Amino acid sequence: MKTKTGVKTENLIEVAKRLNHVLADEFILYVKTLNAHWNVEGKDFYSMHLFFEIQYKELIDIIDDVAERIRTLGHYAPATLSEFKELTHLTEQSRQNNNSSGFIETLLEDHISIIALLRGYTKDMESTLRDTGTNEFLSTLIETHEKMAWKLRSHLFD
Repeated sequence: MKTKTGVKTENLIEVAKRLNHVLADEFILYVKTLNAHWNVEGKDFYSMHLFFEIQYKELIDIIDDVAERIRTLGHYAPATLSEFKELTHLTEQSRQNNNSSGFIETLLEDHISIIALLRGYTKDMESTLRDTGTNEFLSTLIETHEKMAWKLRSHLFD
């Protein structure tokens, strides 16, 4: 059945492509946050272990919301590691040092990068692609990532 949202079919295709990239970035960031949760070491292990758990749980909710938005628009969400790796603009993390500040700096950079991507996508989401709903959805994601970035950044100051 064809999805009727009031947005032109060709625009929905472009919106779904952009959301596929967002989904891939969110998934890669989720895995990197899990890595931090599992592998953080140091005197602050316990507090950081719990902090990263809160962050990865928030990211899994974001992932689900993005995938469901793609489905709402009548498209299929990518759901394989190879697709995510191909679609993401983030890099996989390889670390030699598992201290909290190293993980925080890496995750913070990724949140900032996702915020920039989302801001770019919202520029023409409503005016060119005529998708107010996805524009609002992405704006909310920006706010969520800004808050998550603030929480990460707050750990970098003594």
